[in-house]
Order: sequence, then structure tokens, then C-alpha cells
Amino acid sequence: MSKKLVSMTINGKKVEEAVEPRTLLIHFLRENLNLTGAHIGCETSHCGACTVDIDGKSVKSCTHLAVQCEGADILTVEGLAKNGVLSAVQEGFHQEHGLQCGFCTPGMLVRSYRLLQENPNPTEAEIRAGISGNLCRCTGYQNIVKAVQYAAKKLQETAQA
Repeated sequence: MSKKLVSMTINGKKVEEAVEPRTLLIHFLRENLNLTGAHIGCETSHCGACTVDIDGKSVKSCTHLAVQCEGADILTVEGLAKNGVLSAVQEGFHQEHGLQCGFCTPGMLVRSYRLLQENPNPTEAEIRAGISGNLCRCTGYQNIVKAVQYAAKKLQETAQA
């Protein structure tokens, strides 16, 4: 199968690679670019461990082709921290113990980031609905909700400062 050249921006960095048209975005990120933060879970878009942000939308990269990302702006979990400083969402997960085994965490972080971009002051119910496409088998979600609330509060305080 002939490869197709794709160009996109990932975590603020321009990337251009030749890929087979059937290459899933998750495999492109992990195997071609060595961005292994997003996890391969169910490979059916049910678990959300592979969630990335594409052009301002949460996308499950296990069912999205790399060639569909031509010209896209992609954010992975590796791009959340800036200059070695954790993002508010990452800090919230750390402070509120929003993870246990960590398998779902990259997808939860990226989805939580997008949720707070869409709704900077979500209620608990809105947080639960917002992360409902990402499964966690360890935490019972309570500390994840607290982590998102922490991040929302921190972002609001930063915006006011």
C-alpha cells in the first residue's frame, strides 16, 4: 500500500510524516512519533484511554485515521504541561489523588482539559457527564471529579489574577 504524506501540529510542533492510509492515529502517535502517553485500551472507542484533542474536540484516537488529521492541531497528554510546569488539570489529579493504576489517566486528563475549555465552571453533574466517555475501573470517579473541580478553581483564580 502506498504511503500518504500527512502534515499536522502536535503539541505545538509541526509534524510531517508518510503513513499508510489505514494507520490509526493512536499507532501513529505511539509508533511513529514515540508519544506513548495515550494508551491503547479497548480499540473500539469505548474506554477513552486514547483520548486526544483535535482542533478543539476530544477524539478517541483508536478509531481515527492519521490521514484524517491533515492540517489538524492535536494536543496529547504530553502537551498539557508547559515548560516543566504541570497544567491545572494535571495538578488537580495529583493533589486530589485522581488516579490509581493510571491506565485511564492520559485520556481523562485530556478530556478534562477540553471539558474545562468548554465549561470553565462545571457542576459535579456536568463533570460526570463530561467525562462519561472515559472509563476508569479503579477510582470510582469521585477523586477524578474533585481533581476537575480543583483545576476549574485554579484556572478561575489564575484568570482573576
